[in-house]
Amino acid sequence: MKNKETEKTAKRTSVKKRIVVKVGSNVLTRDDGKVDVTRMSAIVDQIVWLKRNGYEVILVSSGSMACGRNELKVNHKLDSVEQRQLFSAIGQVKLVGLYYDLFREFNFHVGQVLTMKESFATRGEYLNQRSCMSVMLENNVIPIVNENDTVSVTELMFTDNDELSGLIASMMDCDTLIILTNVDGIFNGDPKEPNTRVIPIVNYDHDLSEYILDTKSGFGRGGMITKAHIANKVADEGIKVIIANGKTDNILINLATRPQHTMHTEFRPNPNPTSTVKKWIAHSESFAKGIVHVNAKAAEALRGDKAVSLLLVGVTTIEGEFEEGDIISIVDERGKLVAVGRSAYDSDEAVKNIGKHDLKPLIHYDYMYME
Repeated sequence: MKNKETEKTAKRTSVKKRIVVKVGSNVLTRDDGKVDVTRMSAIVDQIVWLKRNGYEVILVSSGSMACGRNELKVNHKLDSVEQRQLFSAIGQVKLVGLYYDLFREFNFHVGQVLTMKESFATRGEYLNQRSCMSVMLENNVIPIVNENDTVSVTELMFTDNDELSGLIASMMDCDTLIILTNVDGIFNGDPKEPNTRVIPIVNYDHDLSEYILDTKSGFGRGGMITKAHIANKVADEGIKVIIANGKTDNILINLATRPQHTMHTEFRPNPNPTSTVKKWIAHSESFAKGIVHVNAKAAEALRGDKAVSLLLVGVTTIEGEFEEGDIISIVDERGKLVAVGRSAYDSDEAVKNIGKHDLKPLIHYDYMYME
């Protein structure tokens, strides 16, 4: 049967390195807010070079709003949701059309993948998306991925396309995620100060929030704190993450051929990557259908060095309604998130068995991700 849990990871067509390139709105737009077609063309040229030099490339591209905003002048006021829906609907057509024309010059085919946060919430939908992009890669088609802003509303939106690109890199079992923004990497202070420098190497478990200013890019939703958070999580899953300046000439080629001489921040990956199921669960906190409160002993055991499952004997209360197989959150007595995982019970059955011994785990270790 298709999409069983025993299904193999996304197939590789060869020994090619598989990478996700995320291009932010701040890279694809000029100072006046219009789309920078020259920059788009340069990025396409570089992706073509990567393809011809043994890389499989998935492109996560922002820019639909910027494309649409300059196509239509509206004579009445629109709220923020209406603007996103209208301008992204118009702009997505233009954005993919530009990519289509630019890649066609090199005889490369592209395919559009529009997705939503909800599409990653269930394992079945997750695997269906992976199958779609896998068959595209197997047939030498470049997937161009963006959030479907026409139907996404605020509470269902990704933080930004950085979050989406991290999910795609994890889902497709990629070697590297490259986040292209309008700065050279993560700085060890205010980039405007003369002695501030780019941090070249970061370990997957190192928190950089102390160095990062809480500011957002001019045309995107996400800031550097979001990028660093996503980079840490993806690197913890065994995927190398690079944050670099997409407006630097030949940045992708230089990262591939002379990384030691190219300005960027690299998050070194965890040498012991998680399973494909845990990679899905790692990004599923916002999809959680319920909250499980555990006692201090259970929280301590889960946070310990040994691999343990969550037993019902350690559960104190359960909030929310969920089905078997849904993602649920585990919190300690102070309400602090301990882990997220896939429930082996529905909520009614779980509530009925709170505190009982000698039953199967509420969440097995193989389907749990520690926060």
